[in-house]
Amino acid sequence: MPKTLQNHLDPRQPLVVDTTKLPRQPGATRAFKRVVPAPADLGLELISAPEGSDLELDLSLTSVSEGVYVSGTVRGSLTGECGRCLNEISESFEVPLAELYAYADSTTEETTDEDEVGRMQGDLIDLEPAVRDAVVLTLPTNPVCRPDCPGLCPECGVHFDDLPADHSHEEADPRWAALRNLAERPTAASPQHPETEN
Repeated sequence: MPKTLQNHLDPRQPLVVDTTKLPRQPGATRAFKRVVPAPADLGLELISAPEGSDLELDLSLTSVSEGVYVSGTVRGSLTGECGRCLNEISESFEVPLAELYAYADSTTEETTDEDEVGRMQGDLIDLEPAVRDAVVLTLPTNPVCRPDCPGLCPECGVHFDDLPADHSHEEADPRWAALRNLAERPTAASPQHPETEN
């Protein structure tokens, strides 16, 4: 997905960074720390960062010849449900972020692939695509509440943790059902046949 943006960035948006105060000499660095609300749909089907929850950005903005290199960490909280037992999951995360944002007019070898490199709009950088990639790519597609979660009984749907150790369901082959029914019927006394006289 291209990281170039067609719409103009709004500097008031939580994940838009204004780099005006960052000197343009390569090597110049500025710390960037901010707590922002998590955007919508930051996650996967079974686990995600709740919309509006706190995302802590602890980043460093570094001027390079092609643009601005952003690196650091993103921290926040996740909620979801276990893919085995459906119990609620609530945990925190910390993921690394490293992204180059090229100046609008940069045409170096590293910045000519529009699909791979984000572009600055003037002095503004939109961090949301990079934050989204950093968080979502680290999430498990099938999260579990704990590594040894036994899940649910496929027959009755009860959590195995809540069942006795000898819990089982009789598995009968339906092709033998008629024979089982015969075996369960009470046996009738056989009638006595009189012997035929010669």
